[in-house]
Amino acid sequence: MTTSTTSTTTTTGIAGTSWEGWAEALPAPRPEYLVESSDDPAEAAIRLARSGLGGEYVVYERAGTWLYAGGPAATVTVDARGVVARCGNRSTAHPLGAAPLKQVADALAHLPHHDWRVYGWAGFELAHLLHTDTGETGPDPVLHLMLPTTEVTLAPGKARIRTAEPEHVPLITKALAGPGGSAGEGLTDAEDLVRSDPGPYRHAVARTVADIRAGLLQKAVLSRPLPLPAHTTADLTATYLAGRRANTPARSFLLDLGGWRAAGFSPETVVEVEAGSRRVSTQPLAGTRALGTRAEETARLRADLLGDPKEIHEHALSVRLAVDELTAICGQDTVVVEEFMTVRERGSVQHLASRATGRLSDDRGPWDAFAALFPAITATGCPKPEALRTISRYEAEPRGLYAGAVLTADADGSLDAALVLRTVFQRDGRTWLRAGAGIMGQSTPEREWEETCEKLRSVAPHLRLSPGTPPVEPR
Repeated sequence: MTTSTTSTTTTTGIAGTSWEGWAEALPAPRPEYLVESSDDPAEAAIRLARSGLGGEYVVYERAGTWLYAGGPAATVTVDARGVVARCGNRSTAHPLGAAPLKQVADALAHLPHHDWRVYGWAGFELAHLLHTDTGETGPDPVLHLMLPTTEVTLAPGKARIRTAEPEHVPLITKALAGPGGSAGEGLTDAEDLVRSDPGPYRHAVARTVADIRAGLLQKAVLSRPLPLPAHTTADLTATYLAGRRANTPARSFLLDLGGWRAAGFSPETVVEVEAGSRRVSTQPLAGTRALGTRAEETARLRADLLGDPKEIHEHALSVRLAVDELTAICGQDTVVVEEFMTVRERGSVQHLASRATGRLSDDRGPWDAFAALFPAITATGCPKPEALRTISRYEAEPRGLYAGAVLTADADGSLDAALVLRTVFQRDGRTWLRAGAGIMGQSTPEREWEETCEKLRSVAPHLRLSPGTPPVEPR
């Protein structure tokens, strides 16, 4: 369902009153239906994505459950000018305040139902509204949330449907029972693509190392885009299924929402907030080695990772900054490091991993936690404001969704945000991958370049091309 805008109300953004009535046209609460589904929830999810029901959609995997949300009944977006909430033919726009995510929380608090869940994404450039005064957000939205008309919770063999359009239930049931569709052809030169054009990235790394050694900052995460040839179109649903079967993500997602299309296999979460307990946690992964083709090679690389001073320093710095960010929003003496410097295997690589947790202060909510921890320290650097400026200097284009978040947020106060890495992106007729590495004073351009290649192999070999795409010529 497409939301139209025929009238606009602009107010001053007064907390608690300014969003009154913006979603009064929201459909009635959605009944539930339980139907049979595929034994493979990921397969069931792409069947729904391919069905076209509802238009825009998000698939989000969390803790062994796949969620499909389709058809925006209401949306909330943020850009450099302000916050806009839309429902039916009503659009309410507020100028951007000093705390834009507080404005988002206020808008959501005025949804008329009490069991809502919104799905959406935050672009990396939202960071400039939260942490710098550079104004480098650009003209496009940096946050887009939708309240879906239809939500399907997928588990092996069954699907629970909630929809404001009951006439869609038989169509959803038919889609779940239908064929999975074409698997698509893979790239024949994925490794050549991954290793193409190292010069610009290595040069940017060298300049960043010089900045760090000059005392301008301690760490910056530099990334490089990897565009597919112009005539190459990826089938994101087939890519998602192939990539999910080959990866071991913390979260995975597939979406077509707010101008972005993406399929990703997130290695870590930016923030998780639990309702009731108000427990908030973040999962920094920093320090990387490839996975070997044999168990003994993987073990050797793991030992090398655990003994590398640069990787240990980078990881410890990330954990310390994560603790600092949690301390700013959590109750006194509640922040702890529950897990420190274990090793997690994620797709084609293994990472040093930790988890820091705390309990939100009584005067803080889930969007305060998101504002404090976004973007992930492992995708920016520290100090975070200077790292953001370094990224803007040395990366040739805005990141957009890369290193942002795909997220869900619930009326009960829970929030779950996946870091957008290991992802294939489509926008404005382009298709590309992107990967980065944490740059420290001990970094070398050659090793950081190699790390980006290792990470790109989590996605590139699993790309599936749309039917009719001509073969990619070797580079």
